Amino acid sequence: MTEHNHPEPWCSVFVGVSLDGFIARPNGDLDWLMGEGGGDSEEHGYNEFIAGIDAIVMGRKTFEKVLAFDKWYYGNKRVVVLSHQSLDLSTARSLGGVVETMAGTPGDIVSKLVASDAPRLYVDGGITIQHFLRAGLIQRVIISRLPVLIGEGVPLFGSVPRDIRFHHVMTRTFPGGMVQSEYRIV
Repeated sequence: MTEHNHPEPWCSVFVGVSLDGFIARPNGDLDWLMGEGGGDSEEHGYNEFIAGIDAIVMGRKTFEKVLAFDKWYYGNKRVVVLSHQSLDLSTARSLGGVVETMAGTPGDIVSKLVASDAPRLYVDGGITIQHFLRAGLIQRVIISRLPVLIGEGVPLFGSVPRDIRFHHVMTRTFPGGMVQSEYRIV
């Protein structure tokens, strides 16, 4: 237990990636995720994953992309958008989203959320994932690799200051060719 009797934080990543390692096109587009092998005809473990999460932490660009989706995929889970700018949260709230903004280092964000009884975090968005990884705050990574090459885009992992070792937990395959692997950070 940490000080003030708060539970230890548990930060997870649940992300789709192209076969060539990108999470989005250079312009942030995710259209390739909805094609053959991806899509939401199956939920691929997402519902079970999100049920075990207290809050979702994402960057501003990811939030803006999520607002363009056909529905709000986070239910009534608390969504924290990292931004130093003020954001219009009304669209997300009109879709039923419980949304707020926060600023600070990854460590500050995790501390604030743990203190507000939200220790189990879903970290989403390329830059945000990279910042939390570099800060040593990610414990679990679930990567769904789709059978598509998009050629260029936003990489899942950027540069890291040191090797980050993973322990393989399990791998599942799905009709259509998607392969999903879960890892714990060693």
